[in-house]
Amino acid sequence: MDSKNISTISIDTFSILHPSAAISNKAYRRYTFIRAFGITALLILILIGVAGAAPFAYVTNLGDYDQRGYYYDTNYNGTLPTHNVAVIDTATNNVTARVPVEGWPRDIAVNPAGTKVYVATPGFGPTISVIDIATNTVSATVNVGRYPMQVAVNPAGTKVYVTDRDRTNISVIDTATNTLMEQINVGMITRNVVISPDGKKIYVTNIFNNTTSVIDAITNKVTTTISVGDSPNEVAIAPDGNKVYVTNTGSNTVSVIDTTADNVTATVPVGDGDTPSDIAVSPDGKKAYVTISGNYNDSGNTVSVIDTVNNTVTATVPVGITPLGVAVTPDGKNVYVTNAKSDNVSVIDTDTDTVTATVNVGVHPTNVVIVPPTDSDMTAQSTEETSSSTEDMGVEETNISSSEEINAVELNNYSDENNSESGTDNGSNTNESSKNNSTPGFGLLGSLTCLYVGWKLRKK
Repeated sequence: MDSKNISTISIDTFSILHPSAAISNKAYRRYTFIRAFGITALLILILIGVAGAAPFAYVTNLGDYDQRGYYYDTNYNGTLPTHNVAVIDTATNNVTARVPVEGWPRDIAVNPAGTKVYVATPGFGPTISVIDIATNTVSATVNVGRYPMQVAVNPAGTKVYVTDRDRTNISVIDTATNTLMEQINVGMITRNVVISPDGKKIYVTNIFNNTTSVIDAITNKVTTTISVGDSPNEVAIAPDGNKVYVTNTGSNTVSVIDTTADNVTATVPVGDGDTPSDIAVSPDGKKAYVTISGNYNDSGNTVSVIDTVNNTVTATVPVGITPLGVAVTPDGKNVYVTNAKSDNVSVIDTDTDTVTATVNVGVHPTNVVIVPPTDSDMTAQSTEETSSSTEDMGVEETNISSSEEINAVELNNYSDENNSESGTDNGSNTNESSKNNSTPGFGLLGSLTCLYVGWKLRKK
């Protein structure tokens, strides 16, 4: 019997045995399994890294107002100001981007997918600015007329509801076309709006007649009107949809509405005589956070923490001057508060009810929304890498007739891996340039470790 010589094919630093001559079926299956395992582990680590990424806080900066009736920046240089939305990376509490908008950004809301932010921007035009989160640019503006005040997105992400400071109508925007669909006649001047988690009910505060209207989201008709406190302003709904919370600026209270019966079941005094403004509910529904802006600069300037089980204030947290907007992170660990006259944002640790960071964001910040991290590009690249690598393995199993074919296959694989890694890096750099997105070190370290182990096993 003729003896067979074992030949190797050198590719860069790798030495690969000729499968037809040196690698048994069992060994080759082991090689294929190891490679598949490495790719799967890499994909899992990347997805974990994406899931563990920190969210971003989007803050509206309104600007200062002087006696001439113009909004301008603190460092006014004679040119028209750029009012913007500041983007805070909550992992570092640094402003990583600013999105210029036309008009005076007041309220802000994010769609459920975390891909679009909607900003009420009255002033230069009665519009809603649509910000594309992937690029942090205004991708569209929607004219809703008069003076848009507050904005909310329905759970399906298909509609945006906008209240008006001067009218009794609520504007409804179609998010697919960014056009005005219709106007809902509430019959009273509205202030703020929320939609129930099931998308069936709309709750609107009516500031001048001390009521909250309940609207059927299917028929767009008012089904009932609930008496609350004096001058109801902001409104929030519990994550489970069972309760609605309304801040009453005239009576310094928060009304608690049972959404099953649509009646007030409790009234919580807040602020010790100072004016409550915005309100946000924690993800578990156990706490509500109310900004107390105060009647004078030497009073208020706190956040009241409400125990929603007992409907009592359990803590009062000092923040900046004239706190207005408030939002809770998805994990419930931090609360972000906009301080209008301090030009900054206070970050509250919910475990200790203390301010742990202060972020300078711009001129007269009014509101804030938390945007969960999304990285569809990385996920798509990872999926593409897995699919491509699986196909490559199939090619290797069938193309083992000659060293030239093996050489070509391995060179293609090596080139594809480099291109894929390069593409991932480019995508990451693009994301960092727009948002300076930061992900936990585990994701990157784990991925590199997996690549190294896979390379070592493959080399062996």
